[in-house]
Amino acid sequence: MKNTRKLTFSAIAIALATVTSMLKLFDMPMGGSVTLFSMFMITLVGYWFGLGTGLCAAIAYGLLQLIIDPYFLSIPQILIDYVFAFGAMGLSGLFANRKYGLQIGYLVGITGRFIFSVISGVVFFAAYAPEDMHPLIYSALYNGSYIYAEGAITLILISIPAVQRALQYTKSLTTGQREASSEA
Repeated sequence: MKNTRKLTFSAIAIALATVTSMLKLFDMPMGGSVTLFSMFMITLVGYWFGLGTGLCAAIAYGLLQLIIDPYFLSIPQILIDYVFAFGAMGLSGLFANRKYGLQIGYLVGITGRFIFSVISGVVFFAAYAPEDMHPLIYSALYNGSYIYAEGAITLILISIPAVQRALQYTKSLTTGQREASSEA
């Protein structure tokens, strides 16, 4: 029953992340966008079930993004952009049972995505950097602009006390526990 619950709630989160990834608040000119909380939907799986399930769901989501909206140059670029970058959001599971684990896990997950996106930018897309700017700086600014913009909006939302309580209640439902912890 426990594995069925994990699979069901993970599938729901992946579906919600996929739908919300299509609801873009801002689209970057060369890829990337600020969406309606799609990264949050994936990091929730790690928060609910821990690292292993969080990584699996995040990698599955990355592969789904590759199918739905593919942009690839090579196998290594697919691995970095879709498997590692999206998969890093599962690192939120490291903080599943900690005080402020929801917020800290979310930040760690999106920072992992940011790091792999920057690596991809430097290795595969350095030619897009302006002549007077180092590709690492350009990639960090470009990727940080949309990843952390969505991150800031999400952190504001999940820090609202009523939203925290709702998310704690949702965690208690997903994990099958009668009571949620006192802190998100």
